[in-house]
Amino acid sequence: MVRRIVTIELESGLEARPVAMLVQVASQYDSSIYVECDSRKVNAKSIMGMMTLGLTAGEQVVVTASGADEEKAVDGIAKYLTEG
Repeated sequence: MVRRIVTIELESGLEARPVAMLVQVASQYDSSIYVECDSRKVNAKSIMGMMTLGLTAGEQVVVTASGADEEKAVDGIAKYLTEG
């Protein structure tokens, strides 16, 4: 399992369109990927789950991945959240 703390640097935070893009990025990987904020943990491949987090720019989240490509998965999600 790979775990990384990431600060969201997307200007608009994670609204509908950025969430959809994040889910597309996450779906490219075979690993199970989760995003945690406060006490909530959701599947990064779930649009509805990610929308419930209501994340804004500047917030920190913990991204975890477990599976064959877990390192690449965490790298890909972190890159999207920091660079868009």
